[in-house]
Amino acid sequence: MISRLILFCICAFLTLAAAPAAAQAEKTTQDFTYFEMVEDSLSGLAKTVLRDSLTEHRLKANTAIKTLLQEALSADNAFQYPFSGLQGISIQYPQDSTFRIFTWQLYVSENDYRYGGFLQHGSGRVYPLEDHSAEVRMPEYEGMSPDYWYGAVYYNIKQAGKKRDRHYLLFGYDGYELFRKRKLVDVLVFKDGEPKFGAPVFQHGPGKVKHRVVREYSAEVSTRLNYDDVLEMIMFDHLIGQNGPHGEGLTYYPDGSYEAYKFEKDGKWTHVEKVFDQVSEEAPRPSPILDNRKKDIFGRGNQ
Repeated sequence: MISRLILFCICAFLTLAAAPAAAQAEKTTQDFTYFEMVEDSLSGLAKTVLRDSLTEHRLKANTAIKTLLQEALSADNAFQYPFSGLQGISIQYPQDSTFRIFTWQLYVSENDYRYGGFLQHGSGRVYPLEDHSAEVRMPEYEGMSPDYWYGAVYYNIKQAGKKRDRHYLLFGYDGYELFRKRKLVDVLVFKDGEPKFGAPVFQHGPGKVKHRVVREYSAEVSTRLNYDDVLEMIMFDHLIGQNGPHGEGLTYYPDGSYEAYKFEKDGKWTHVEKVFDQVSEEAPRPSPILDNRKKDIFGRGNQ
């Protein structure tokens, strides 16, 4: 009799203990179903932003993305959902996975490209990124914030520095103008737990320290700007000024040589004027990421 009673109590205890876990699993499944629906809606809206021929439709879809994505990222368990099926919006994580950044491009007109984004911290905090790049006169020397952000589509994040001087390099693309495009390396730091963009970490010669690196070049070409894991440096094309072929005036082209920034023990990235001694006879001219909107921001051809 006592044995049966003990067995009954053990079974009852196991059933009650499993109940919260089962409820949590069911809740997570329900939450992820919600995120899957949001993901599908966002992909459709992003397609409109990227490909619709009417500016009015693109603007409305862009506003809808901001509203829907902020709502979704603010929901419970949002950081655990990967959004791996999301199309048309870039998602980048640092190596320590403490946060992620969503960014996308809005084409308004030939010389008006705007950007949207959200920074989501693992703690659950969500920061809308408000693009003010058109107002920034000296982008390489200005600290910024989520509500005053140099807009871009980020295609890579590199974590750097020890814990006390930890910073993150954000590699991004800016459509900028019809004849001129930009790539940049922004810097993200967390001060008192709050994200700040731009930091004086790029030593570009004596007495010249940049908060971010901005490289402007001709829309006729594509250029390199990314972290090289083998060389352990930020690599980018050396650019030379020439008059463009369409009457756009002075613009910049790669000459086949490379510059770099190398990380030093003092936490700064020091400029390297020339990485390799050899120079190509002809500047490399691979197909650009964006070529007159025949491709989307990820290099895919329109279907």
